[in-house]
Amino acid sequence: MTTTSRMRAFVALADDGSVRGAAARLVVTESTVSAAVRALSEEIGVALLERDGRGVRLTPAGRRYADYARRVLGLLDEATAAARGEADPERGHVRLGAVTTAGEHLLPGLLAAFRDRHPAVELGVDVAPSARVWAMLHHHELDVVVAGRPPAGSPARVRATRENTLAVVGAPDLADGFDPATTTWLLREPGSGVRATLAGLLDDLGVAPRSLTMGSHGATIAAARTGLGATLVSREAVRDLLAEGTLVELGLPGTPLARPWHLVTHPDATASTELLVGDVLAGHVPGWDPS
Repeated sequence: MTTTSRMRAFVALADDGSVRGAAARLVVTESTVSAAVRALSEEIGVALLERDGRGVRLTPAGRRYADYARRVLGLLDEATAAARGEADPERGHVRLGAVTTAGEHLLPGLLAAFRDRHPAVELGVDVAPSARVWAMLHHHELDVVVAGRPPAGSPARVRATRENTLAVVGAPDLADGFDPATTTWLLREPGSGVRATLAGLLDDLGVAPRSLTMGSHGATIAAARTGLGATLVSREAVRDLLAEGTLVELGLPGTPLARPWHLVTHPDATASTELLVGDVLAGHVPGWDPS
């Protein structure tokens, strides 16, 4: 097994937290994963794993190595895509990532418009919380990200922006006497940028109300519709529900908030990635403005 294959086995184990999960992801046997990680550890000369009860966990050295390994593997995949795309951009590969809201409401239209114009370009898609997609871009596991503003200090290049407004919404019954200190707040999954923004707003008010983590964008909106509580969400994502009166906007100091979407690539985007960016900038995907 090559060093690259061993690294992929180790990263899969680091991501899934178990040999069984890594084996299932890679479609190999558990013994193959164990042997690969053991050989990698011997090659490096330090322990990457340690016993944790009946399972294993990464050592500090293993956690550090995993971070580098993700970047190395991401760059290798990016290099392959870049070389193929340079030879024929129309038959290249573009890896897209989006935060949950953008993945549900923006990405389908963007992908459909791109596929119509460039049917032979292979597309890969990951939809995940904000922290995850930015980490994947940092590790070169993605070519394009659709999300909020890139983290400070990120080398990412913003290519286009799209208007987006965050508003507090809830069932109509919450509107009378709405009090953010006594309302149950419906939270997105950990790592969500919207969740962090809402936490900041409540901190600014000096309140610590009850909360309920729903775990996904769709579940949070569904819970708000049933009257379980209030939440912060993109207006675009609930436009129809607001129009029909199923949800209403609630007044919270500091809202509504302008939080534009950003279309982001690496500074040295691949030729196939530039095809997608070019379509957006040319207006083939409505709503986006050049950055």
